[in-house]
Amino acid sequence: MAERSTIEWTTSTWNPMTGCTRISEGCHHCYAERLARRLKGINPKYANAFKPTLHRNGLEEPLSWKRPRRVFVCSMGDLFHEDVPDDFVKDVFDVMRRARPHVFQVLTKRSERLLDLTKKMELTENVWVGVTVESEQHLDRIKDLTRVSAPVKFLSCEPLLSKIDNLPLDGIDWVIVGGESGVGCRPMEAEWVRSIRNVCVSRGVPFFFKQWGGVNRKAAGRLLDGRQWDEMPDKKK
Repeated sequence: MAERSTIEWTTSTWNPMTGCTRISEGCHHCYAERLARRLKGINPKYANAFKPTLHRNGLEEPLSWKRPRRVFVCSMGDLFHEDVPDDFVKDVFDVMRRARPHVFQVLTKRSERLLDLTKKMELTENVWVGVTVESEQHLDRIKDLTRVSAPVKFLSCEPLLSKIDNLPLDGIDWVIVGGESGVGCRPMEAEWVRSIRNVCVSRGVPFFFKQWGGVNRKAAGRLLDGRQWDEMPDKKK
């Protein structure tokens, strides 16, 4: 069944596949990789640790959920990893299409494959699609995302590793920002966050500040300039 999530911008997670390989500097302290390695030998789902693995027996779980929820899809992997077959990705999207009471949030760093595969699918109004943009080096992911026919397109600037001047927001419906957490985490400057927040406010794009991060992320909190920023797209459930 779906797991309740402590991630502030969602309510549950669903992992029909798990695992990934590093693709950019934002992956260097991946929380999912650390967690998967800890769970190996404890949870059969992570017998392969962080090697991309399909879990077909959990593919239709959302069809049995009664209460509507926001669901982060593949929080422990990347659905658009090159080792995930095209047909499996399509099956995941078919389940989301059939599970209309719920909102599904799909996030990837592999924007080229996202664009290529979604051209061949029906993306229904309950499927939100996003890309991770941790620095200015990956603004090309936004270009791919804006060409995807999803009703809500969002950016996750987490972990935010540098200032992003004039973040391009044409066609973007939501922006999440967060700092890296855990041992060895890289610091995030307040001005980097404010720069993105200010662009979002000026463009009328909902802005969600997830965390400052750090070794003790709870102690660092979520306040930015004295308030929490928990804005969501108007199409939320």
